[in-house]
Amino acid sequence: MRKVLLSFFLFGIIATAQAQVGIRAGFSSANFSNTNFEAKSGFHLGGYFTFDAGLVSVEPGIQYSQKGYKGTEASSGKSIDEQLGYIDIPVLFRVNLIPAINIFAGPQASLLLSSVYKIGEDTFDSSEATKGYDLGGVIGAQVKLLQGLNLQANYDFGLASLNYYNSDVKNQVFKVSLGYTFGGN
Repeated sequence: MRKVLLSFFLFGIIATAQAQVGIRAGFSSANFSNTNFEAKSGFHLGGYFTFDAGLVSVEPGIQYSQKGYKGTEASSGKSIDEQLGYIDIPVLFRVNLIPAINIFAGPQASLLLSSVYKIGEDTFDSSEATKGYDLGGVIGAQVKLLQGLNLQANYDFGLASLNYYNSDVKNQVFKVSLGYTFGGN
């Protein structure tokens, strides 16, 4: 009986939902938790598909996101720059507070595409140093601007250890982005 009621509920939301497609790109500031590393600047870009059902919206998306950190090796004093490239797949649940502002949260799965470790002038592939995936969460807020444009700020946080060189660290990323919803107002 619960499955039937849940099916009718989900069907009702989907049937009354207004679906929209959009693109998003922006600045990222990433670091690892539980470390004394410096944040690394990067970018993210991708797309999203929003099912808008009034007060609550569901928004799955996919984007390329640069993560990593910067620092200094204690023994040699050489600079360290770890550049990680991920495909992020968030599923956001948005609560539309007023027509122009919403807050959101949701889970995110990430797949490691590239990993480049630079120490001084030497560069290495460091993909063996970390897991090939990350599981995390996303929280943030969005302001809808004119003509389908939107401005968004969010914080992505890892929930599982990356086991980076056998250390318990997690990705932390602050993102600011500009988006465009096709057919949005």
